[in-house]
Amino acid sequence: MASSNNDHDQVKAAGKAAGLFERLWGKIVKFGLMLKKLGQDDPRRIVHSLKVALALTLVSMLFYFEPLYEGLGLAAMWAILTVVVVFEFSVGATIGRGLNRMMSTVVAAALGIGAHRLATLTGNQGEPILIALFVFVEAGIVTFFRFIPQMKARYDYGLLIFNVTFCLVSVSGYRDKEVIQMGFERVCTITIGGCIAVAVCVFIRPVWIGVELHNRIATNMEKLANFLDEFGDEYFKVSENEQTREKSSLLEGYRSVLTSKGSENTMANLARWEPGHGNFRFRHPWEQYLKVGTLTRHCAFKIEALNNYLTSETQTPQEVKSIIQGPSVVISSECGKALKELATSVKKMTKSSSNEPHIAKSKDAAEELKAVIRSSLCKHPADSLHIIQEGAVASLLLEIITCIEKIADAAHKLASQAHFKDVKPTVKPDQENSVNDGPHHVVTIEG
Repeated sequence: MASSNNDHDQVKAAGKAAGLFERLWGKIVKFGLMLKKLGQDDPRRIVHSLKVALALTLVSMLFYFEPLYEGLGLAAMWAILTVVVVFEFSVGATIGRGLNRMMSTVVAAALGIGAHRLATLTGNQGEPILIALFVFVEAGIVTFFRFIPQMKARYDYGLLIFNVTFCLVSVSGYRDKEVIQMGFERVCTITIGGCIAVAVCVFIRPVWIGVELHNRIATNMEKLANFLDEFGDEYFKVSENEQTREKSSLLEGYRSVLTSKGSENTMANLARWEPGHGNFRFRHPWEQYLKVGTLTRHCAFKIEALNNYLTSETQTPQEVKSIIQGPSVVISSECGKALKELATSVKKMTKSSSNEPHIAKSKDAAEELKAVIRSSLCKHPADSLHIIQEGAVASLLLEIITCIEKIADAAHKLASQAHFKDVKPTVKPDQENSVNDGPHHVVTIEG
């Protein structure tokens, strides 16, 4: 009996161990698939990881380069630490953090040495009091500067390093000569680490945050254009055979534009650190990109209100909707086409006026829509409440026309400031036919 119980316990324990191993293996496989998907979604992440590894390997060689190690000693660890905290995914972020760290270290070390020197002149009793006063004043001023929006956006990391470096240098109990040597070593090692990080980030498969912002602005306009393209068919049920899954994805794409302000501001601040590259010159008009993005967001909020009528549980009868259907579909379609033309010109960095005919057509349809609503209130007094509800939809469409005009003006200003390429207008086949329409005359010349 005892042996059977022991066998039963062993089988039970083996089953538990097998179950535990199976669960552990399942988690390992799941983690591996997650890593695979992470790399497939954006292969640049793999390249970035290898770049960081290369930069750390290069800076670690400082410990094995005898002349540098003899001159810097254990202070070389600051170079490794600098690479770790400075190296970011994009060029702009890496240069920004690198310059912030190097410049703040140089200035703070110089001021710290000066503060320490002044404090030692007061003697042993006055030195700690004066040092404490210097640290208090410096920390208070620099910390308050971090609340200034412009400083926080671009120099927050530098101000933080300034605080740390000033305190480390000025509060140290070393003699004057050793304080100067410590400050010099810290500046040299941080500069070396920062330069290695920036060089690897810029010269090996660089990721330009300015290009990311440029594409983001164009993509956001395309998302709004996709919604407007589909809105007319979906709201008035013009076509019933479309695939609802594809439509729903196009109609929901605008939502990401509503919350894009923070990321766009961050990208613009980082892009200002980047040197000129490709079509993006030094002092590129990143501020104008933010203006285009802000206007695009305003348009997205109008579209959000329009979408509420699309998804509302209480829908206006179809016969009432049909009153404004014609001009409303034209406005929605033409506004979508205008936004697509603007997005294409921004993405390709070309100057184009191909959006203007679409805006003109939407304005003509807007005048027709106003006339239809006014006449409908007189002809169908019994349906006045439903017509007023449809008037709210019409009003949003009219506001969207105004928003798109503003986006077009801002995009054209961006094209001018960023020196986009001039593109000669192409004549389409239907336009050629319209040009050639008209009477034809045959002239016979007798010799």
